Amino acid sequence: MKALTEEQIVDKLKDFQGWDYHENSLHTALEFENFKDAFTVMTRIAFEAEKLNHHPDWSNVYNTLEIYLSTHDAGGVTEKDFELAAIIDQLVN
Repeated sequence: MKALTEEQIVDKLKDFQGWDYHENSLHTALEFENFKDAFTVMTRIAFEAEKLNHHPDWSNVYNTLEIYLSTHDAGGVTEKDFELAAIIDQLVN
């Protein structure tokens, strides 16, 4: 899978509210009411990521979940990252 150009990424991000291009990755930070809600969403994302065999780089501190998506084998952001970002958006909205 080939990495997208920065121009392609910026153009595609217009359809992804709350996401940006940061450190060669798609990035979002999500805030929840409490830790339980954040962890519940992480679990749901984990199941979807397994189906895609594409896993996020993420961190969780109390009610905040920070997510970075990139395709390490391609050395950048690919369509697969946008696919997972769309799934994440569906899970949290």
